[in-house]
This record gives sequence, C-alpha cells and structure tokens, in this order.
Amino acid sequence: MTKKLQKSRKYNLMYHKVLTGAVLAASLAVISMPAAAGQAGSVNGYVTSSAGQALEGVTVEARSPVLPGVRTATSTANGRYQLPLLPPGRYELTFRNPDGTVLKRNTVVLLQQKIKVDVAFQGPTDEIIVVSKRITIDTGGASLKHTIDTAAIEGIPIGQEYRDLQKLIPGVQYTEDTVRGPSAGGNGQDNVYQFDGVDVSLPLFGTLSAEPSTHDIAQVSIERGGATAIGFNRSGGFKINTISKSGTNEFHGEISYQVQPSSLTADRSNSTSAVNFKENKQWIVASLGGPIVKDKLFFYGSYYRPTVTLEQRENALGAVPDFESKRNEYFGKLTFAPTDNLLIDASYRTSDRSTMNSGIGEFDALTVSTGAKASIDTAIVEASWVIDDQSSFNFRFTEFKNKTSSRPDTIFDVPVTFGGALDINNLNNLGLFSVPQPIVGDAAYNTFVQPLIDQYGFPVNGVQTGGGRVGGANQINEQDFERTAFEFGYDRTMEFGDTTHEVHVGYQYNEGREDLARTSNGFGRISVIGGNQLADDGITPVFFEARVFQTGIVGGNGTTIVPRSIKSKVKTQSIEINDTIEKGDWTVNLGVLISNDTLYGQGLREKAGTVSGFEVAPGNEYKMYEIDWMDMIQPRFGVKWDFTDTSSVYANYARINPAATSLARAASWDRNLSRELRLRYDANGNFIESSAVRSSSGKFFQEDLKPRSIDEYLVGWERQVSDEISVSAHARHRSAQNFWEDTNNNARTRFNAPADIAALGDYIPNLAAVRAEIGGSSYVIAQLDTAHTEYYEVGFEADYNTDDFYLKGSYTWSRYTGNFDQDNATTTNDANVFIGSSLLADGAGRQLWDNKEGFLKGDRRHNIQVYGYYRLPWDGQVGGFASYLSGQPWEAWDVNVYRSLTGSSSDTIRFAEPAGSRRTDGHFQFDLNYSQNFEVMNNYTIQLRADLYNVFNSQTGYDIQSKVNSAGFGDPKQFYNPRRLQLTAKAKF
Repeated sequence: MTKKLQKSRKYNLMYHKVLTGAVLAASLAVISMPAAAGQAGSVNGYVTSSAGQALEGVTVEARSPVLPGVRTATSTANGRYQLPLLPPGRYELTFRNPDGTVLKRNTVVLLQQKIKVDVAFQGPTDEIIVVSKRITIDTGGASLKHTIDTAAIEGIPIGQEYRDLQKLIPGVQYTEDTVRGPSAGGNGQDNVYQFDGVDVSLPLFGTLSAEPSTHDIAQVSIERGGATAIGFNRSGGFKINTISKSGTNEFHGEISYQVQPSSLTADRSNSTSAVNFKENKQWIVASLGGPIVKDKLFFYGSYYRPTVTLEQRENALGAVPDFESKRNEYFGKLTFAPTDNLLIDASYRTSDRSTMNSGIGEFDALTVSTGAKASIDTAIVEASWVIDDQSSFNFRFTEFKNKTSSRPDTIFDVPVTFGGALDINNLNNLGLFSVPQPIVGDAAYNTFVQPLIDQYGFPVNGVQTGGGRVGGANQINEQDFERTAFEFGYDRTMEFGDTTHEVHVGYQYNEGREDLARTSNGFGRISVIGGNQLADDGITPVFFEARVFQTGIVGGNGTTIVPRSIKSKVKTQSIEINDTIEKGDWTVNLGVLISNDTLYGQGLREKAGTVSGFEVAPGNEYKMYEIDWMDMIQPRFGVKWDFTDTSSVYANYARINPAATSLARAASWDRNLSRELRLRYDANGNFIESSAVRSSSGKFFQEDLKPRSIDEYLVGWERQVSDEISVSAHARHRSAQNFWEDTNNNARTRFNAPADIAALGDYIPNLAAVRAEIGGSSYVIAQLDTAHTEYYEVGFEADYNTDDFYLKGSYTWSRYTGNFDQDNATTTNDANVFIGSSLLADGAGRQLWDNKEGFLKGDRRHNIQVYGYYRLPWDGQVGGFASYLSGQPWEAWDVNVYRSLTGSSSDTIRFAEPAGSRRTDGHFQFDLNYSQNFEVMNNYTIQLRADLYNVFNSQTGYDIQSKVNSAGFGDPKQFYNPRRLQLTAKAKF
C-alpha cells in the first residue's frame, strides 16, 4: 500500500509531462470539425446541383428565436457546410447560391447531436421554402442517443421534477425511488446527471442531488450506449443532460398553479412508512423571458414553489404529526451575442427546502421524528466561439453547492462516557432504542427481552409487541457538498478529397468536495444483544449495545484536538481526443479519453522514514490515493455504414472508468476520531467494553489496484422509413470488473473462501506494522477477487412524428448478473450508499463467495414503453405514458447459515440462497393527461390541464423484506404510488 502511494507521487509528474506533450502535438497537428459538444448542437450537410454536382461558395444562414443574431457558413469545394455550436431549438436555414437562387429549410437542432440537412438546387428561381417535418436525424455515429424536446416534455404526463424525466428513456426501468437512480446496465449510482451542463450528481455518491423543475427545461439529451471521446463521458449507466429555456426577441411569460389534493388520490397499500395519511401537493410556477437588447442580449427567469403535506397520519402506535415540505427555487439566465460568431450564456439557480416531522416509520414512536433543511446553488458561465468555417472553441465553468442539515426533534442531553452505565429502565430517553422481538427456539433470550417488550413495545390485539423504535433519532448531521469544474474544447475540420476529418480535443477539470459534521444524539442507536454475543475476552456475555459516534462521548478522544468536521475531496481530470472520419457512406469514429483521479482525505501528514509514509495529523489534508493517467486510458471506436439513403448499421466499442467513489471520506483517517463505536453493557446496564466499528475508520489501500472498468460492445441498425416513421434495433453487452470495496484484511483466509482465493493471503501483508505505527482499521480497501457484473440487452424502438401526433414505443430484453451488487448492499437501499465502502464483503456471510453470484437487483427481463401525445382540432391535446416492467429480483437473508463463522445477529445481506433466486410481480403503469387551451386575447392563452397517474391503480409491491429472522419476511416494504389526479391552471403569453 505505502509503495503504491509513493509510486503514485513519483510517476504522476512523468505521466503528466508525456500526456501534455501528446495533447499539444495533437492539437497542432490535426484539424477537426466541431462536434456536438457542450450545451449546443450542430447542423451539417452537402449542397449540390440538380445533377448531383457539389456546389462551392453557397452561403448558409441559420436563424432561430433562441439565437441572437445570425450564424453563417459557406460550402466548401465538395459542397459540404457546417454550422457548429448552435443553441438547441427550431431553426430556419437559408441557402444562398452565388447565382442568386435561394432555398430555405426548417429543422430542429437537438442538444449534443448533429443534424444532417442536405439540399439540392433545382435551377434558377426566386425562392423555394421547404418545410420539413423531420430533418432531425442524428449523424453522430454509432451510439444510443435520445432527445426529448419541449413538446414531449409538455405533452406527456411526466411530473414536475428533473428525475421524472428518466421514465422516458428507452430501455431504462421505471422507478419511484427518491434517491437512487434507475439501473441502466450498471447500478443506480452509475448514472451521470447534468442540468444545463452542470454535473448535479452528488459528489462522492453519484446519485441525483439537484431539484430543478421540468418547467425550465427546453430539451433533454440522453446517451445510454456507444460512448465517444466527446463530452467526457465516464458514466457506467446513462448520461442525461438538459438545456434550460432562454429568452428570445419577443417577451414570453407564464404563471401556473397545480394541485393534487388527497381527495383525488386513491388509498395506499401498506408500506413501512406511516401507513395511513392524507397527502396534499401543490406547485406554483412563474417565468418570464425576452430581449434586453434586440438580437444581442436575452434574459429568462423563473420561480418555482412545491409544497407537500401529509395529514391525518397514523401508524401502529397511533396518530402521527403532520409532515410538511416547502421549497422555493429561483432561476435567472442571460444569453449574449457580442458578435454573430460569439455566444455567451450565464445562469444562476438557487433553491431552499425545509421539512418537518419526517422519519417516522410504521412501528415508530412519534418522538423519533426529524427536521431538515437543504439549499442548492448552481452557477454557469459558458462561451462558444466559431472562429471560422472550419474551427471553433468552447469553454464552460460551473459551480454546484448543496448544503444540508438534519436534527432530531427530540434531543437528549445525557452524558455518554467510557465506563458509564446504561440506564436500562429509561432507554426511551437515552437514544434511538430498537425494541427486540422474540427468537424462535431461544428461550433464554426470549425470557430476557420480554420485560423490555412489555415496557417499550406497542399493543397488537392487547398484547405488547416488539419490532418498533422508541426514543429519538440517533444522530445530528450537517453535510455540505460542492463541485467546481471547468472544461474547454477546440475543434477544426480538414478535408482530403472526399474524406473529411472532424477531430475534437478537450480538457476537463472537476473537483468534488464534502464537509461532514456528525455526532450522536445521546447514546445513538441502542439494541438488545440478549447474551447471544460475548465480549472481546470471550467470556463475558453482552446484553446491550449502543452505537455512538466518538465525537458524542465525553472525553472520547482524550486530549486530542478533534476537527469539527471531516473534509473530503476528489479531483478528476480528463483529456479527450476524437476523430470522426467521413468517407462516402462510411463514418468511423476513433477516440480516446484519458483520466486521472486523486482522492484526498483528512488526518495524516507525509513523513519520511516511516513504515506507512505518514504520521497522524488531525485536520490535515493528505493525498490518499491517485489513479494514474496511464491506468485510465479509455479507447472509443465506432463505425457506421449508411448502406442506403435511409438505412444504416453500426458497431461501437468503449472502455469506461466510472468516476464516482466515496472512498475520500470512507477511508479518511480522521474517521478514527469521529468513528462509530460499540459500547457494550451487561444485563444490568453496567459498562463492559468499547470497540470501534472496524469498517468505519481510516483505511489503507491494497497495492497496485486497477480502476474499475466497463467494456461495452454495441451493434445496431436504424432506418428512416419516411419523414414520419423511424425504426431501430440494437444489441449491447457490458462487462464490469475491478470493483473496490472495504473488507477484512484477512477475509480471504478467515471466511471460507475458495482455495484459490484463500491462497492469496492478506490483502496488505504488513498491515499490522502500519497499524502499530499510526493506528487505523483492520479493514482495507481492496480489489475484490472475481468481482464482476455482466449486462446483456436487446432493444427495438419505433417513432412516429407528424405535426400533430407523436408516438414512441420501445421493447428491451435484458439480463443483469454478477456477484457485486451496489443496489443490494444494505437494508434500505434507496439511499446514498458508500461506493467502495458498503456492507458488501464486511465479515462472514457477506463475501462474494457467499451466494452473491446470481441475478442483480437491477435485473428487469422485459421492459416495454409507449408514450406520446396528439393535438386535437379544437385546441386540445391528449398525452399518455404506458410501461410494463418485469419484477425485481430478491433472495432470503439469514445469518444462521453462517453461524459457525460469526456471532452477529444481523441478517443484512447474508444471503441464504443465490442472489436473485426470487422475483416480485411485474408492474404495469399507465398515465394519461388532457389539456385545453383558450385564446382570451391576442397572444394570451389560458390552459386547463388534468394529469392522471397510475390510471389502473397498480400499486405493485417491491423492495422485499428479505430478513428471515425479522417480522414480515417476504412482504413488500414499498409500493408504487396510487392513482392520483393533478389539476393545473396556466396563463401564458
């Protein structure tokens, strides 16, 4: 491990020099065409005569409401023209032949896609205007891309939040998780989320953190396969990006009020939340955009206020206080064109949210509730410069801040000390106490816990029952995230006869940070062991255990000066070089993305002459681990053959090294000062001992780790049947390997590993010497042997699009298997689970050889989607979304299968059978909406709209209670939301 740290420092300079030289040489030696990078799209094509001869010198002008001024280009000797870096939207293209003839075409520029528009002059004439219904074919190459425009966003029943858009991605499962993303060939933390080009994925965790509303979105771009070396794509799932609405040369505004009253919501099926409640939602939206300086400077601004209340709540213990969530979001954007070839966008978004009385489950006392606050701020400055007809430059700077805090509504002011007693007669006033349940066949345990059940349990048919929680929430949390990033790209075109090279060179820097201050509320989490475990002396039985953060213990760190918080940081850099070669009917894409990731922890300082290379230094930032440039060379290769004017086939290979990791905090050394401790007590509450939760302290890394990588293979076919109809089919395979995870250093030899794995010995042979010097965990960060996932997919898609009717349908068959399931790493998995430091491989029964091979939680064999809208003759519109999804895999968890290896009583992810041996029911979802417009004055419209979600009230259960030794085994913990009706009134001009 320590050699790896030293090697990383030594080789970084060498690799940096080599790569810098290579990039400079490439940027000077090659000439390329602008690709569809940044928050833009592009148009290109060929201009010919009626006889098919190339026309040189034709001027092409692009005009759009979203583009200040006019963008121009000129066709070259082979008739080719290009209009790069265009803001997405509807455009009119004017082609002016030197002989005086003029031809016009209408098209739609799509976000991060290239649109091909070929024209042929028929001979001298005054002016021809051709309005095309569908000149929106992406010519970007061999990839799975999809764009959702404003008409679809407004016409289909989607929802109000950014995450609601994900249900429109073909082949991606419909989910109602509120934290994790859907599985799309990877786990729910593998996706990359961008809003206006800002990476709004939560730093260190990879989940969607931002809360923008769909009302601000003009277009959505999704890339779910066939990655190129354009756009710095390191997503292990899909990459989604949006572009917000902009001002135009005309003033436009709207204000709307939307409501979902409890009276228009069907009764809910039982779940582990507070079961019975009345949910009321309302949304207020207002926006205004227009010119500040005509044809030069536009503005757009909006306000968004969603409110959610849960009233008349009841759980097993009685009435529950009302829950309330309020949010205020403001957004402003400026679009400035100093010249026709220079465009600058700047925007700022701020959001503040507060919640109260949350966190109360079905069997919880009212006092366990919490309150929370969160704020999100994003800032963007982006510029694009079309240098000439053959070259362009773009730059973007973004900043993202997400500050959160949560506090128990019941605070315990009780001193917790080493050696102090636990008042077992007052457990509900000390922390969060989990009331035990009897264990079948364990008479001694049952005799001990029955008085506790009688005192703290809840009545069922007049009998006190365990399984609930009393007291107060266990922790106080302040957690702030930030990300600062910038990137730039240079593009230029070179033509050799009938061969065109479009080469792109780009650089990206990204720095994600977390600042975490966390402490326990009283004794934190209190549980009953009941004598079923022994203390470290191997003799004394343990009856009670409290999980307390060290910072919550009086004198817990002695005289050590403890930093208020743990600061973690991850720096990533990427260089991309891509050449798209066009020759006749063939397009070949050659590219490489090269990355460098550096993790920074807190609590150590480099020191020469030591075994570890460090000394303990609380509060000090240190370089924890670096993945070298040469370890993350990600080749991208694609080929596409247009074998007819309307049909093509393609193939693509991409290597991807996902960037998301939680190890900057999970392995940080200062966790030794704020780690979670086990305080153990006897039957009378007398203190026995304390010990660290070994996986929650500073950790070392195994030597020579290889970064996690995904190899993707894609083949496909597509055909433009007519101006209105297109069809496509594809097959895809993703193979992932080199998973990192914290595990016991001696896991290979301690937990019945296969012989070939056991023969490898400890992950870090000299860990004992390192720990003797500076402390740390007996867990290490290791590359788990044989860890892998395999994803296979076959998909079919069809689109029908006319002026009044849009319909899209898709069917996807997939198979997702392996032995490393990030989506199944804890009991409540719809959460920000540590990437690289989850419960996977933590102790006996949780190793990869413990029944982990099988179907992963994200496996959905069949996925059918159909959605669209139809404009009616009387100024009304109807839209719909239908989806069928196969059930979710699950398996039984039972610690007793591993009883010979552990004294733990926890069933959590200790599989009693191969992963995914069982499956929930499939889910069918149908959503419907209708809107009616009323013209009240010139350019003023009133719109009334109704959105009905889950029309057939299919409340399918999922997220199964898998623990054999807990109540409700095999029962769903969650259900799809019930049928609900939303009503909207909107005024716009």
